[in-house]
Amino acid sequence: MSKTIGLFYGTQTGNTESVAEMIQDGFGKDLVNLHDISQADVSDFDEYDYLIIGCPTWNIGELQSDWDGFFPELDEIDFSNKLVAYFGTGDQIGYADNFQDAIGILEEKISERGGKTVGYWPKSGYDFNDSKALRNGKFVGLAIDEDNQSELTAERVKTWINQLKKELNL
Repeated sequence: MSKTIGLFYGTQTGNTESVAEMIQDGFGKDLVNLHDISQADVSDFDEYDYLIIGCPTWNIGELQSDWDGFFPELDEIDFSNKLVAYFGTGDQIGYADNFQDAIGILEEKISERGGKTVGYWPKSGYDFNDSKALRNGKFVGLAIDEDNQSELTAERVKTWINQLKKELNL
């Protein structure tokens, strides 16, 4: 297995792809390989011990369409011995009752398949009502709100990358 990180993302408006590129730049292009989930195959996940999953929450607490289409295929992947980090984009004001639900849905499925979640993120600094992405009072991964807090994105990404480097021993 490779010490590189496979970053799998889906994007609708381009926000999640932009954050994926920021994460790749923060780690270094030689360390993170980007995979648009719309073009990914089940076997692509086998190449990595470390994964980053990026998905926006779409409509009312739903997976982005490409992730929604790929979701059944997650059952074919053995995530045992894989460390998995998550990041999501969403709108905490317009969709306060399901902010970041998509990463919560993906994290639950991947954890059931053996993935070990890393990169939990504090919920402080956000204003929302509920989220399927909360576990023990924290988000399962980095929560980004480009609609209402875009000025915080770069610093949040940088802080999260530093956190992940420690958690992944990189």
